Amino acid sequence: MKVWRSIRVWLGLAFLLALPCFAGQVAVLKNGFSIQHERHQVVGDTTRLYLSADGASFVDVPTADIEHFEQAADPVTPGAQSPLANKLSSTLKTPPSPAAYVDLNEVVNAAGQRYRLDPDFINSVIKAESGFNVRAVSPKGAQGLMQLMPGTASQLGVMNTFDPRANVDGGAKYLRELLERYNFDVVKALAAYNAGPQRVEQYGGVPPYYETKAYVARVVKDFNKKKVSQQKSAKTAIAKKSPSNTPKKSSTSASKPRSTGTVAKADTARQQPQQ
Repeated sequence: MKVWRSIRVWLGLAFLLALPCFAGQVAVLKNGFSIQHERHQVVGDTTRLYLSADGASFVDVPTADIEHFEQAADPVTPGAQSPLANKLSSTLKTPPSPAAYVDLNEVVNAAGQRYRLDPDFINSVIKAESGFNVRAVSPKGAQGLMQLMPGTASQLGVMNTFDPRANVDGGAKYLRELLERYNFDVVKALAAYNAGPQRVEQYGGVPPYYETKAYVARVVKDFNKKKVSQQKSAKTAIAKKSPSNTPKKSSTSASKPRSTGTVAKADTARQQPQQ
């Protein structure tokens, strides 16, 4: 569809303010969730948490949703009560369950490996669905990080939609099922995740809903941005390893970047074609 072909990778991001931090920190969110990362940058109203040392993998979280940062020397593990947990419990009307204190990297990577999905793709969906809010509830009743409807959650075997591990596992499983259902057409899979498979089949593709179109564009754009960052980091690393006296090739084709897709294509769903 022409509307989806018009989606392009956004390359003009301007960093307004950069705040360095020590490697191995934890961003503690106000909802009780924690995200371990290497460093972070504040970009306007958003804080970018770099999940890898080379900065290729990252997630964007609203700055206002971050409670504080702390060193990762005292790791937060599932079911473990820490001073952080006690502090958050005292500030919430309903103390969060121990399951809320898990590392996002661990949860997403495990789900990505289990269902052969790119963790960055899962993160992009989580960002669009809930903004990493473990306790998010939509007006229609969708719940948790990946905004599972109660009926869908039940079919996926998710007993507690506010348990980050169960929610992400169920959401990733559902994404995989939709990708297979639509022959790995990521646009259709995302549209079905947002509006329901029946709507995609009714309209033979993305339904004519502004919310669904904007949702698909938002996820694809965020994922593409991560892939472009990774490609740049990889090229920089290769350039640093190359001898300085290595003669440059004169071939014009060598200067052209290789075409690498960006939406969950193929069985591993590790890349996605630019939409």
